[in-house]
Amino acid sequence: LLDANGLAAPSVHVPLEVLRSALPQVIKDAKVIGHQYIVLPWLSEEQRGDSVDNYKKLAVELNGFAKPIKDAGLQLAYHNHDFEFVKYGDQCGYDVLLKETDKKLVDFELDLYWAVRAGHNPLDLFKKHPGRFTMWHVKDMDKVNKEWNAEIGKGAIDFKAIFAQAKASGMQHFF
Repeated sequence: LLDANGLAAPSVHVPLEVLRSALPQVIKDAKVIGHQYIVLPWLSEEQRGDSVDNYKKLAVELNGFAKPIKDAGLQLAYHNHDFEFVKYGDQCGYDVLLKETDKKLVDFELDLYWAVRAGHNPLDLFKKHPGRFTMWHVKDMDKVNKEWNAEIGKGAIDFKAIFAQAKASGMQHFF
């Protein structure tokens, strides 16, 4: 159906529990559809816990998932929200995931809205971790109430500056 309509689906979001229980089937299905990326899109409160240690354990697990995914010719990625930027001492979960996942095995789908809402400038992330952000989720933030989305280009996020750094970020796809 995608081919018949000139469409592609470069990535798929797959919950953590499905990666844990059915990774071979996830890989097989992704290859059939033509996905390039298998993306972990969300962590429940229970999965993310309340410490950096939980993110360290997740990084190890992501590296483990990523090896057979890479061996199949695909790539694993992680999609953020704002909770990954909560500080636990001097670190946040996102820092841990970027630092402790293998750069050759785990990419990131940076949700620009959530990163900005959490007080982070995507340009700083690109400078600190060049090439890691192969996908972007593009959403704008209302200029008055940061909890609301806005029409892209009418909100508070400076997309012109962000897109100017697409190459440095490693961006291949944006959604």
